[in-house]
Amino acid sequence: MEALKQYKPQSDLEQEFKNKMLRLYETKRNKAFSRENIEAHFTASAWIININTKEILLLHHKKLDKWLQPGGHADGETDLEKVARKEAIEETSLDNLRLIKNEIFDIDIHIIPENKGIPEHYHYDVRFSYFCGSNEKTQINHESNAFQWIEINKVESLTKEPSILRMVKKSKSILNGI
Repeated sequence: MEALKQYKPQSDLEQEFKNKMLRLYETKRNKAFSRENIEAHFTASAWIININTKEILLLHHKKLDKWLQPGGHADGETDLEKVARKEAIEETSLDNLRLIKNEIFDIDIHIIPENKGIPEHYHYDVRFSYFCGSNEKTQINHESNAFQWIEINKVESLTKEPSILRMVKKSKSILNGI
């Protein structure tokens, strides 16, 4: 949780997310990383940028019917960067991921609707950003309907999801610095 404590929110909303995440951790400790904590639990995701083409990889999530970055449940693992990397590899088959910075890229809290007897709950999502040098080996798994490498300036044509657009803005700052 040291990485979350060190995270510097870029908006009041992110500050609110950070405060809630730290409170969840302080009150639940390791249970905060488990789906057994029904109301809310940590997840981790990977924001993947192809540095050569300046494209972002988005997956069309089957259950949520939305374009999102790869990610998933911590399932007891407290190293959230490890979770993000594992989920990215499982969901995309990309194994050439390079962490851009050894720190959290973005945080978000979002509600997950009831599904198959699992009640509505919150995901406290901690996001890490990765470069990949090639998208040739990308292959989705059963959790997604489709995937798309999309030029960073065109992401808004695919989704209006506020947290995705926030990460696009952050990515442009990174890419402008290269």
